Amino acid sequence: MRCPYCLATDDKVVDSRSADDGVAIRRRRECLVCGRRYTTYERIEELPLVVKKRSGLVEPFDREKVLVGVRMAAANRPAVDEAIAIALVGSVEEQLRAAGPEVNSEEVGLAVLDRLRDLDDVAYLRFASVYKGFEDVADFEREAQLLQERRVLEKKTEPKRHPTIQR
Repeated sequence: MRCPYCLATDDKVVDSRSADDGVAIRRRRECLVCGRRYTTYERIEELPLVVKKRSGLVEPFDREKVLVGVRMAAANRPAVDEAIAIALVGSVEEQLRAAGPEVNSEEVGLAVLDRLRDLDDVAYLRFASVYKGFEDVADFEREAQLLQERRVLEKKTEPKRHPTIQR
């Protein structure tokens, strides 16, 4: 670390504390040459997340591109407003970053589909139709049937609730 006043590289840390809600570390330093104090911030540098396309091309992950796809699928759907769409994309990005610095485009699409399935059936089917490349009505019917079967299975596996006693 260079002192901003005399450009010396000898300093000592006087105080350290968390900053920016734990995203950074704030350090007060004292230059051992000129004696002046200054503040530095340390932040974790995130590794770039890249997506490997089906064609073999590799491009940086673009959360805006995913958000546009979610917005289009959820257009005029009350269950998926802008805040929910942004949160969905954030959780997808978090999942992908945990998987490593390079992911397949298929992983991105499946992560979005998993979240949309839980939020809104119509938005899920819209996204699936583009992502999976539906070619005719039979593709929609098949996917809707799978979605319906999943809903029935989820209801069967839900824990049974005991009715509350009303007084």
